[in-house]
Amino acid sequence: MTGFPTDRTVVLTGAGSPRGIGRYTAFHLAEAGWNVGLLDVDGDAAAATAAEVAEAHGVRAVGVGADVADRAAAVAAIDTLEEQLPQLVALVAFAGVSSPVPYLEVDADEWHRVVSINLEGTHWVTQRVARSLVGHGVGRIVGVSSVSAQRGGGTYSKTPYSAAKAGIVGLMRSVARELGPHGVTANVISPGPIDTDIMGGTLTEERKAGMAADGVLSRIGTPRDVAAAAAYLIGPDSGFVTGQTLNVDGGLYMH
Repeated sequence: MTGFPTDRTVVLTGAGSPRGIGRYTAFHLAEAGWNVGLLDVDGDAAAATAAEVAEAHGVRAVGVGADVADRAAAVAAIDTLEEQLPQLVALVAFAGVSSPVPYLEVDADEWHRVVSINLEGTHWVTQRVARSLVGHGVGRIVGVSSVSAQRGGGTYSKTPYSAAKAGIVGLMRSVARELGPHGVTANVISPGPIDTDIMGGTLTEERKAGMAADGVLSRIGTPRDVAAAAAYLIGPDSGFVTGQTLNVDGGLYMH
């Protein structure tokens, strides 16, 4: 297997939101020496975050805009990042949208919106990045599911979200099996309630306490909890871990 390069790049999707996990993870990984490629539907936000990351940690960082559900746009965005940054070694696919719509009210537009961004978008970016990783003979891919997929909702989002996030687990297991012989691992992070805007806005202390009550710890998660899990799964020491789902949920789902 090809060695793990010192000068390496991680691509993060969904990294433009000011209070999002993707943005926090960009800073966390840059601090650990990763160059960072950021992809978000809001290209200006991605570019601004990249500039801040580069200034804060002295790494190379580039941000581009694309709707990951659009295959051509997703592929072109990764092409652009790869042209401007050192060797691609890892992907963490955070891009996603929530869906609190009750099942009996889910129409075709809502179903397609949620599945196309959360599942298809993860697939298109993963496939494009995987082509490069296989070519290099080394790589790490991390999909982002949700405890909602394992418990059938019960957080903020409901059925289309849970279905799409469950699909990510199957996708990554299949990718792990196919690409393992090429030195590429594929794993999943499954967060529980995390204090970000995807939970329907800034959380009140009362709402945080209510969410934490379902788990075994006395708090809900933070972006740092997820970023630390990502840092492990894309790092050089996780090379024998593949096809796995790492729950970062305070014990909300034990399996």
